[in-house]
Amino acid sequence: MRESFRDFVDRTLALQCGSSIKKFSLKCHIHDGDSKLAHVVRWVCNALARGVFQMDLSIKTSFQVLLPPELFTSKTLVKLRLGTQVCFGEIPPNVSLPALKILILESVVIRPDDMCFVLLPGCPVLEELYVYHDGFEGWPYRISSQTIKRLLVQYDEFDIESMSFMSIDAPNLLFLHYSHYALSDYPQVNLASLVEARLDIQCTKTIKRPDLTGLIMGISNVETLHLSPDSVDVISRCVRHGLLLPLFNNLVSLSFGSKNKSGWKLLPYLLEQSPKLETVIIQGMDSYTGDVTMRPLQVKVLRVLGYGGSAKELEHLKKFTGESECLEVVLVDAAEAVVEDAMYCKPKGFYC
Repeated sequence: MRESFRDFVDRTLALQCGSSIKKFSLKCHIHDGDSKLAHVVRWVCNALARGVFQMDLSIKTSFQVLLPPELFTSKTLVKLRLGTQVCFGEIPPNVSLPALKILILESVVIRPDDMCFVLLPGCPVLEELYVYHDGFEGWPYRISSQTIKRLLVQYDEFDIESMSFMSIDAPNLLFLHYSHYALSDYPQVNLASLVEARLDIQCTKTIKRPDLTGLIMGISNVETLHLSPDSVDVISRCVRHGLLLPLFNNLVSLSFGSKNKSGWKLLPYLLEQSPKLETVIIQGMDSYTGDVTMRPLQVKVLRVLGYGGSAKELEHLKKFTGESECLEVVLVDAAEAVVEDAMYCKPKGFYC
């Protein structure tokens, strides 16, 4: 942290003359020394004392950072973002953030028990929670909140030995975006109110036999389900190892992509388990093997993203749809599919 930067921040805060602050954003890299961190603590306390509504702290260090306890007892904070690649140590036991509605943790190490039993219980009106880890070991593996409505969990890299399961207890959750590696167990997934789910799950060599039973059962009441090609691959493997898909009694829209033959074979099984399904969205036909025919008696619309119009694609499409006469087929070319295909993209930056 350069002296010129410290002077700039001090002057900027001084010019406010004690007036209230709506948004405070700070991004810095502290290489060494508690003395430099003391400046950050002072600035944060200054903003908190002025009733800040939104705080964005991106602090990168090689040592543990102790944030001021005032940060966890603010009565005015509505949105809080903490990051990046930093360990904040023990969370104060008296967390009380009565106005906080959005919490974003980006590559932050917080003890699992602190997350589930200290931080989240201290946020009584929290509506959105985003947990993102990129190239940095991170927790939590247990998320519990009675109030959150939107949840994004994304782990690009993590210590698989210390994290073999994930539990999500969020009975009022409406939207879930879960991007992770397939874990050994999902012992508690309580998502009774879930409306939309987006899954991007990848295999890892460390866990040979992942078990997605708890996760799939937990999202079985969704109305809209997006499955990335990687997710389809993992689920199809689990099915081969004994996973029985539940009934998706509320599912009306399914987005599906596959990279191989076994993935395409999962689609008819999903259709059988989804009695109210009306729309199927396919991510391209490039990897379609031609040996799976969709017989969508109840499906009304088939959308094919990234359709190029080649003779091979047309032949695949004819085999895929079979003899369905009541099916509306919508072909979306590669240019138009860029926007629609966003469901399969990494959500990094989605919440920034």
